[in-house]
Amino acid sequence: ALLEAARARYESLHISDDVFGESGADSGGNPFYSTSAASRSSSAASSDDERERPVPPESPAPALPEPEEDEAGAGWSAALRDRPPPRFEDTGGPTRKMPPSASAMDFFQLFVPDNVLKNMVVQTNMYARKFQERFGSDGAWAEVTLSEMKAFLGYVISTSVSHCESVLSIWSGGFYSNRSLALVMSQARFEKILKYFHVVAFRSSQSSHGLYKVQPFLDALQGSFHAAFRPSQTQVLHEPLIDEDPVFIATCTERELRKRKKRKFSLWVRQCSSTGFIVQIYVHLKEGGGPDGLDALKSKPQLHSMVARSLCRDAAGKNYIIFTGPSITSLTLFEEFEKQGIYCCGLLSPRKSDCTGLPPSMLASPATPPARGQHQIKTKGNMSLICWYNKGHFRFLTNAYSPVQQGVIIKRRSGEIPCPLAVEAFAAHLSYICRYDDKYSKYFISHKPNKTWQQVFWFAISIAVNNAYILYKMSDAYHMSRYSRAQFGERLVRELLGLEDVSPAP
Repeated sequence: ALLEAARARYESLHISDDVFGESGADSGGNPFYSTSAASRSSSAASSDDERERPVPPESPAPALPEPEEDEAGAGWSAALRDRPPPRFEDTGGPTRKMPPSASAMDFFQLFVPDNVLKNMVVQTNMYARKFQERFGSDGAWAEVTLSEMKAFLGYVISTSVSHCESVLSIWSGGFYSNRSLALVMSQARFEKILKYFHVVAFRSSQSSHGLYKVQPFLDALQGSFHAAFRPSQTQVLHEPLIDEDPVFIATCTERELRKRKKRKFSLWVRQCSSTGFIVQIYVHLKEGGGPDGLDALKSKPQLHSMVARSLCRDAAGKNYIIFTGPSITSLTLFEEFEKQGIYCCGLLSPRKSDCTGLPPSMLASPATPPARGQHQIKTKGNMSLICWYNKGHFRFLTNAYSPVQQGVIIKRRSGEIPCPLAVEAFAAHLSYICRYDDKYSKYFISHKPNKTWQQVFWFAISIAVNNAYILYKMSDAYHMSRYSRAQFGERLVRELLGLEDVSPAP
């Protein structure tokens, strides 16, 4: 009965063997790798050479020997007490019921409606006029219309389905050419719109933000995310995979690679771990002298704490449980969030995390590795610091889960590994986000402009399309058509280009 209960909890938490390195070489035996490719590969090397020590199947995992150091003066204690999880009564999911006849365009326009597109039309035409007043008339230019702006977006979004970096390949005679799409607009007209395309044509006197040309669109997109969807209690803060398109990397020359410019920004999200819906976006410029610039921050943990506060500014008082990686996890931040009604569970790294206020004895690894599944816990108020061994020492800081309750990690080759419940929950929700990245990151728009604000804009459009597909899968319309993510993207492109009859959903 206990085994069945554990397996039921395991399935309900969406635990995947991929998180524990059973299905590939990425994790390298390290069960808690980051969802970013760089962090994933670096963490993989940390525990490759350590041996497995099987735990006897019928004996409970004993706690690690108590350290000699006494942190009682700092408030940390080895005495554990049970406590209930944060209460959550909200019902997550879409806020609007879409009809079975709803099209891909209907879901996309929940986030990018016509009024936003009309503003792009106005700003693009305004920029074109000012540009020609300064640099001379362009006889081939005619003011863009709403239908042309939709087609322009459709052409660029099509690169997320074809995985072709150059949009102009649509009009070529090569592998990525598409005659049915190419007939809607000429290549010359597309290039003219691309040349003058703007979301905000000119900087206002009050604007000092480096992303002023795209920030109003990001704000509107953020508001539409909140209006269309209520997230579940458990959410994850992380950087989604937005690396270079693998097809381009595999086919381009070394010279083309050298010409590529590195991204000048980092993109962070707060993501619902039950559905994959991205609730909040935060874009951080890697260069700049403003209050958010790197020169105004002393360290990476300070930067990541600022990112976490920005992502959670609308989450106060809702008893959300936020899962974080080592760069964000810190006692100071978690205590600050707890006062706001936000609870956390994060992986802790003595090298990457801000360990201020944590007991030193819990951060040091013993000379002799313990048996697999052993753990040690110290608490301070509602905060629990967990040191758990599984082919390496893994430390967790949490105020969302009781230190008394036990969980289990199930692996195909190794069977069951006992662990605190917080460890099981962290692995489960990280697993879901890893699967989301594996599935949806390959549908990010492949078009790579040189201007930073345009890169941010197209990444935001990619997230909007992915969110639209998630809402589609949760609606009655999915049961009528059952489009895959690729089919949904193709359908959206054709509807934006006016190749499909789209009747607006009531």
